[in-house]
Amino acid sequence: MRLKGLNALITGGAQGIGRAIALRMADEGAGVCIADINLESARATAGEIEKKGAKVLAVELNVADPDSVSKAFATFIREFERLDILVNNAGITKDALLLRMKDEEWDAVLDVNLKGTFLCSKEAVRIMSKQRSGRIINISSIVAFTGNPGQANYSSSKAAIVGLTKTIAKEYASRGIRVNAIAPGFIETAMTDALPEKVKEEMKRAIPLGHFGKPEDIASVVVFLASRDADYITGQVFHVNGGMYM
Repeated sequence: MRLKGLNALITGGAQGIGRAIALRMADEGAGVCIADINLESARATAGEIEKKGAKVLAVELNVADPDSVSKAFATFIREFERLDILVNNAGITKDALLLRMKDEEWDAVLDVNLKGTFLCSKEAVRIMSKQRSGRIINISSIVAFTGNPGQANYSSSKAAIVGLTKTIAKEYASRGIRVNAIAPGFIETAMTDALPEKVKEEMKRAIPLGHFGKPEDIASVVVFLASRDADYITGQVFHVNGGMYM
């Protein structure tokens, strides 16, 4: 129960890594808000958490829309009164090689992944500054550091999140706000499940530990960074990739 008495908002919390984070935080005693563009899925995940006896709220959130962000955070504060943890997890991909990538594919990925992190962090910092405490945890990616063919937009957005993380950490450390990032490698999600078996085997050969990670592997690091165990850590990137990037 390392997060007992704390309240968390998780963007993109309805499925995949976000869902695993929400479930684990509830297990650790936190009140949890599942904020997702798919309200039906958010409510389904909230229902699972409710069965655990934890306080939970599902809200509709389009992280790329400033009005939607303001509304979601206002709803959160009415329900929970204070915000202790923000997990910026919402993200999308629209892959294409550089010369084939359309402007709208670039813009869509940057809007959700980067602008969404910016908008939600801004709302969180307003609240946390008054409290003089809080944790912001941003989900970046291994491709922010390695690049990846067909993902100029995605890798750029995730690399920019690292710079944003460090800047917010420096700006608001004096207010008791810790800001860190996690860079997952290949994680078992619906996206990796859809890959052909041959492709998956090739990917695994590039991972020293020899297998994909699980969403729970990311959730464990999020809980650590959200807890008092990480009080003296800010502005850092935690690589969770089975040794693929060293």
